[in-house]
This record gives sequence, structure tokens and C-alpha cells, in this order.
Amino acid sequence: MAEALLRDKLIQQKDIQIASAGVGALVGHSADAIAQELMLDKGIDISTHKARQLNAELLSEYDLVLAMEKGHINAVHQIAPLSKGRVHLLGKWSDFEIPDPYKQPRHEFEVALELIERGINEWVDKI
Repeated sequence: MAEALLRDKLIQQKDIQIASAGVGALVGHSADAIAQELMLDKGIDISTHKARQLNAELLSEYDLVLAMEKGHINAVHQIAPLSKGRVHLLGKWSDFEIPDPYKQPRHEFEVALELIERGINEWVDKI
């Protein structure tokens, strides 16, 4: 959801690449059906999204890495120690984390999406 929302917000800036990957991704799996539904309500189709695992090679391609939870930041640093200084919480500016709604009820996806939007709006102002 975060990848698609950030891409939607920064669509006018053609020199920015946006991608997502997980530290514990279910590689090749589609986005959760609830996430797809919530995003469609915003006019964004994520039905073709496929999860991929984060690795050092992928990390080397990006100047900024946004994580949902502080534990993710530590995991990214374990994968690629040279990424330190480029990895931040999506909720950095208001100091919040975004819990993973995977296998949770719809309400948890709605909460996560609300926090993702808040974090993205704060980052867009800084980018």
C-alpha cells in the first residue's frame, strides 16, 4: 500500500524510483485482498503487485529506504550495514510505527493505511 500511495503522490517527479520489498516477504504473493480493496477505494490498483525479499543489491539502488517498524530498520542494517543513514521510519516525522496488518481483520488494514498515508504526506513535504 505504501509503495503505491507514494508513487501516486510523486507521479509528477519522473526522476524518482519507488519500489517495495520486505524483510520477511512472502515472495511472489499478491497483496492481501483487503489491501487491494482499500486501495481500489482510493483509485489505485495494486492487483499486479508481487512481494519480494529485500536484499543488499536492491538496497544499493536506493538513496532512501522507508520502514514501517523500528525492527525493520535493524533488519535492513543487518542485510546491508552500509545502508545506515538511508533507512528511516515512514512515521519518522511524528515518531510512529505502522504495525503489519497481515492476517488481521479489515480494521487493522484501515488503521495501517491511515498511518501510511500520514507518514507519506509528511515525507512528501520533505522530499
